[in-house]
Amino acid sequence: MSLTGTPFLYTTIVLSVVALILPLVLWSRMRGPKAVRAAARVLMLLFTQATAVTLIFVLVNNQNNLYDNWADLLGTGDHVQQAANLGQDGTGGIALKRLPKVRQAFSAADGPGMRAAGGVEVTQLKGRVSGVNAEVYVWLPPQYHEAAYRNHRFPVVELLPGYPGSAKAWFGSLKVTEQLEPLMKSGRVAPFILVAPRTNLLAGVDTGCANIPGTVNADSWLSIDVPKMVTDNFRAAPAPANWAVAGYSAGAHCAVKLAVAHPDRYRAAVSLSGYNDPIGERNSLAAQSITLREQNNPYLLLRKALTPPRIALYISGESGDGYQAGVALEQVAKAPTTVHVVYLPRSAGGHNMALWRPQVPTVFEWLTLNMGQSHAGAGATPPEPSNAGSTHAALASGTASRAGAVRKR
Repeated sequence: MSLTGTPFLYTTIVLSVVALILPLVLWSRMRGPKAVRAAARVLMLLFTQATAVTLIFVLVNNQNNLYDNWADLLGTGDHVQQAANLGQDGTGGIALKRLPKVRQAFSAADGPGMRAAGGVEVTQLKGRVSGVNAEVYVWLPPQYHEAAYRNHRFPVVELLPGYPGSAKAWFGSLKVTEQLEPLMKSGRVAPFILVAPRTNLLAGVDTGCANIPGTVNADSWLSIDVPKMVTDNFRAAPAPANWAVAGYSAGAHCAVKLAVAHPDRYRAAVSLSGYNDPIGERNSLAAQSITLREQNNPYLLLRKALTPPRIALYISGESGDGYQAGVALEQVAKAPTTVHVVYLPRSAGGHNMALWRPQVPTVFEWLTLNMGQSHAGAGATPPEPSNAGSTHAALASGTASRAGAVRKR
């Protein structure tokens, strides 16, 4: 029975109801020695507590897409077949342009939000460079199958979840396709192909989107194998000008790190409540040594870059949860690097989906501008009205001005 499936949810609901009724019906009807009756009553209470906790966990998990399956929850999943030393560029000396195209088999994805706005497809990808074998979810914009766009190549955004987190989270919890489909049809947002690869590759740890020889090549999986699969199977525009990566929490750290480290693969990155130092996630493999922390810290990578990368970064967060990380990047960035930082007041929410979900339209409008998919120039940002009289949604989405928010601190 699937961890996130409807049958399991209904089963936990039924068991919770039964566990509540049992003590009411049987408490005073117990027969036998006193010790036996006491033991039976204790077991009924424990059963009631266990089913209640299980139901709450299932509801929270389904709402936030923390664990995708039983293997993720129990820490038995391992999606790494091999982790060779691929060198500094993560290619292992492989001439990527010479790799033959591989056609993937896709099927309709199941789960909350996966059937909305035309539906999400899923494939099992064996990374030829990274050695990772995991699922990748793809959503095609409404224009993709229109006759007028039959020769058009579409820009791409990779979507990364936090840790723990499911690749389905952007479609389910953040409702990205439901929010963006009407905006794409109206022309406010470019028709992006959305790609969500698995990032939970090893049991019980966050890979930090890093390449660690002998352990995992998560960077190469996300920045080489997944993009190669997309361009092989869909009318995707070439990198880097037409590719971006977005994430929240640990996925936000990964998004910025990938863009800063690989400006030849990405033009823009979005960070929602992220951090720079990998130690921001205590279970990150990239935080296990000073060397790994330095190699995977986008602030240090940007500060030490001999040639400032041609990338645009969008950073949003509350004080102590993403905002300072964005300011630090803004302070060391040099042209042509651009950094747009959005301050979110505490009243906007916390480190959760309720804070990130309202930001989706604003983020993709910004991506549309900064990836040259509209008439606006590079470095452009959506207009920011004053905070005066702003609604909760405006504050949470970042459409209220940062200057006004700062005054309210």
